[in-house]
Amino acid sequence: MSQGTTGVTEAIAAQLKGRDLLELNDYSPEEITYLIDLAIELKRKAKNGEVYQPLLGKTIGLIFEKSSTRTRVSFEVGMYQLGGHALFLSKNDIQLGRGETVGDTAQVMSRYLDGIMIRTFGHDKVEELARYASVPVINGLSDLAHPCQVLADYQTVYEHKGKLKGLKLAYIGDGNNMAHSLLIGGAKLGVHVSIAGPEGYEPDAAVVAEAREIAKETGSVITVTRSPQEAVQDADVIYTDVWASMGFEAEQLAREAAFKDYQVNEELVKGAKSDYLFLHCLPAHREEEVSTGVIDGPNSVIFDQAENRLHAQKALMAALMG
Repeated sequence: MSQGTTGVTEAIAAQLKGRDLLELNDYSPEEITYLIDLAIELKRKAKNGEVYQPLLGKTIGLIFEKSSTRTRVSFEVGMYQLGGHALFLSKNDIQLGRGETVGDTAQVMSRYLDGIMIRTFGHDKVEELARYASVPVINGLSDLAHPCQVLADYQTVYEHKGKLKGLKLAYIGDGNNMAHSLLIGGAKLGVHVSIAGPEGYEPDAAVVAEAREIAKETGSVITVTRSPQEAVQDADVIYTDVWASMGFEAEQLAREAAFKDYQVNEELVKGAKSDYLFLHCLPAHREEEVSTGVIDGPNSVIFDQAENRLHAQKALMAALMG
């Protein structure tokens, strides 16, 4: 998956410095590939005990309006390993939670920090933060997109399959931010992405249209269907997420009824290739969106995937803030 010549790689590295990451559609296929390659290289360094600190003395502010395990730990540990320091900022720790405008917060924090990560609800807040900040802004999750997770996801698939282009990824469940970023990321990387979910829970039509437009250039095939069986047919990767994401807990019972035929279980995965990979962004609700036999089975790589959040986030911070 290498970029090829050193000159090309250096050019991509140069054009990433100082950039924001709001959605994967802001990045070219070559830039996404570079970040995955860099994540794999930083993982190798870490496993070998090599010290690599390109962000020595730098700081990143981590704004959390939605709580998280993997996002918080991967960014904090990652920044420490890169030589820098991360500040955890809950909505109660800063004036943003008490009425200060996003623009004012962005401008003040830019005077103190070298980068900002935000994990929030409305994507408009991420965009406004980036508009006013003079340092790189990273979308740690919004209701529209989860690009940090998907970088780690496609890194995991590449590590296990040795390629991405031409593989088929089936996503079963809610057409949420995970589905959106998997669609855009897959289209950019030439992965065929098939989304299956019930009526009323489809991915955003504009995101699907955008993914299909990108796919015209990369050869990716984008499919949205009601049938989970159609989606998983001959799949190389099967992916699911909780039925009621954070912020939608009040809809839990209604969603359980809507998604009852969309559980990823031993019967459904029979349609995939025998060496399929099972992915889940976690946390998981066993025996709800996925059976225990699948998530804890031999095809599951969920903990490799979770570990790669650390390496993918390190690559992102090193590239944008280095």
